[in-house]
Amino acid sequence: MKRPVIGITGKRRFGRDLAGNWSSMSDSSADVFWVMYAEGILSAGGFPVFLPIDVDPVDAIDNLDGLLLTGGTDIEPKNYGETSDTDLFPYEPVRDEFEFGLLDAVVQTPLPVLGICRGHQVINVHSGGSLNQHVPEHAAFDQTITTRFHEVFFENGSELSHLYGPKCEVNSFHHQTVDRVGEGLEATARAKDGAIEGLEHKDLPILSVQWHPEMLSTRPTDPIFSWLVTNAS
Repeated sequence: MKRPVIGITGKRRFGRDLAGNWSSMSDSSADVFWVMYAEGILSAGGFPVFLPIDVDPVDAIDNLDGLLLTGGTDIEPKNYGETSDTDLFPYEPVRDEFEFGLLDAVVQTPLPVLGICRGHQVINVHSGGSLNQHVPEHAAFDQTITTRFHEVFFENGSELSHLYGPKCEVNSFHHQTVDRVGEGLEATARAKDGAIEGLEHKDLPILSVQWHPEMLSTRPTDPIFSWLVTNAS
């Protein structure tokens, strides 16, 4: 039986940024993808494909059954009408443009979308929302990737509560959080301090989380990957 094809976004780097690369390739572009996302999709029964940033977003969506927007660096604040308050991570405007283009194309289709960490924030900003630019208490970068750092509480009756129950413990590798919620979205998961950890679209199959389920030991059975693949079938 044909597996649903799930597109996965990555980040643009140069050869000089990659350990062990030839010096002659220093100025050549490379798109980098974390395999853990693909492993989550494979375990859920999907077929993951990595999306080069140079692909036309409309063409990409036309050839996919689902989309996974992955983690990464900060979104340029001008995309939500603000100037920068932090220089902790460099911006990637080319990636911003590409992922916003994918979402432009998605809203014209029934394609399911899952956003993780940066992807969660991209979905919110694309919908007209904004971000808190620096929330250091969430940036547990000194922890191992499998460390469950805090609890998340889910709104009763939400899609996320159907997947995870009333609450769960999650890891935390982000220093920005959702501030103003974008149009058409609902905040359905929060940390104890009120930070928005999950969003759901009111009308479209779009779901996002701030933590990294692909990094946790439960990745092979995490219900959020099954949600994406099942809705892409």
